[in-house]
Amino acid sequence: MSTLSPGLRPPADRPVPPEPRTSASPGPRIPASPKPRAGRFRRAAARLTPADRAVLWLYLLTRISLWITAHFARWLFPARPGAREAAPVLAPFQRWDANHYLHIARDGYFPAGAGPWTSGWDNREAFFPGYPFLLRAVHTVVPDWTAAGLLISFVAGAVAVLALARIARAYMPEDAAGRRTAALFLLSPCAVFLAVGYTEALFLAFALPAWLAAVRHRWALAAVLTALATTVRVSGLFLAAAIALLFVLTAREKRDRRSWRAAGWMLLPALPPAAYSWYLHVYTGDWMAWKHAQERGWYRTFHTPWEAWANTWNGAFGHTQSTGYALMYQAELLAMLVGLALVAVLLYRRRWPEALYVALSLWALGTSYWYTSIPRATLLWWPLWIGLAALSLRRPWFRTAYLSVAAPVTTLVALTFLTGRWAG
Repeated sequence: MSTLSPGLRPPADRPVPPEPRTSASPGPRIPASPKPRAGRFRRAAARLTPADRAVLWLYLLTRISLWITAHFARWLFPARPGAREAAPVLAPFQRWDANHYLHIARDGYFPAGAGPWTSGWDNREAFFPGYPFLLRAVHTVVPDWTAAGLLISFVAGAVAVLALARIARAYMPEDAAGRRTAALFLLSPCAVFLAVGYTEALFLAFALPAWLAAVRHRWALAAVLTALATTVRVSGLFLAAAIALLFVLTAREKRDRRSWRAAGWMLLPALPPAAYSWYLHVYTGDWMAWKHAQERGWYRTFHTPWEAWANTWNGAFGHTQSTGYALMYQAELLAMLVGLALVAVLLYRRRWPEALYVALSLWALGTSYWYTSIPRATLLWWPLWIGLAALSLRRPWFRTAYLSVAAPVTTLVALTFLTGRWAG
């Protein structure tokens, strides 16, 4: 907040008087034409630092790499053996959850009176409305549903990776901190989900700027962005809890009553999930319809953490599943161990808000019948990628080891998704 009095404002804040007319003036002054829209883009681009541009360039290169992979996948791995024609260009991207979001955006949550009471119901109310609503809006401009979803993820992913790099630079003094964090993140095993019609990119496009705003103590902005994140995924509530804890710790440290004035903003992120629960209650009579839909469709009934671990272990190594599913359960177990190790490191370093965020995510994912989607959830754990980047900057050999392992795994995961083999 400026300490200048109104009379001492810089000259740039004052209105500029019109130029006096003179006898040499050729005629009436012609109003200046409005600045072209391209000028706005130039001004926005001017706000990007060279480090930001390097991160965005890396982001674009990895997107191109993924698109090339998708193009060859539809030729090399056709859905039917012996096929003589490749699948449509966008077919590799329209898989699983992307279809749920498409159906919600196109038909709504309860089309023609259908719902959980209908036989063969797809449990679409398990998915929060933020992404489907945005998809429907973008579809008014982009006629193809799949292309509209890819555009959302492309733009949102750019925002997310830029915010991630800025957070990393706020935590680490090294010049390469942001670029290194972005590289490890974009080459992570489940990075394909940032580029398809899923919610990871959009959620991070709200969540990471929200955390960056909170770190800078801009609580109102952080609350608004977190509220937008809660329209996309329930994970937004975990972020809201972490930001609320950061706010409390900051206010206590300042020991100033004025620091508590922003406390009311901490309640804002709860409103979108509450509104969605009310909407579902109107149609189903169930305040927790979204949670019960997850239980019906994805075995997310509550089980103790040790029961969930045992069931997942049995699926991974008990020879009860096909090899594809068994491998997925092995990945779930490994991701859980990574998450637990991350929480332990964050607690050791007294990063209480970040530890709370990851711990709540692990609790939600680790108390189902068996683990589901934990590898994808690693994309949402920004302290993981910043921590790995810090380690690679201190130990150069770690970057080589990480890329040597991540490159083939990332490629295989992308291929399994793009060829329709992800779910076993």
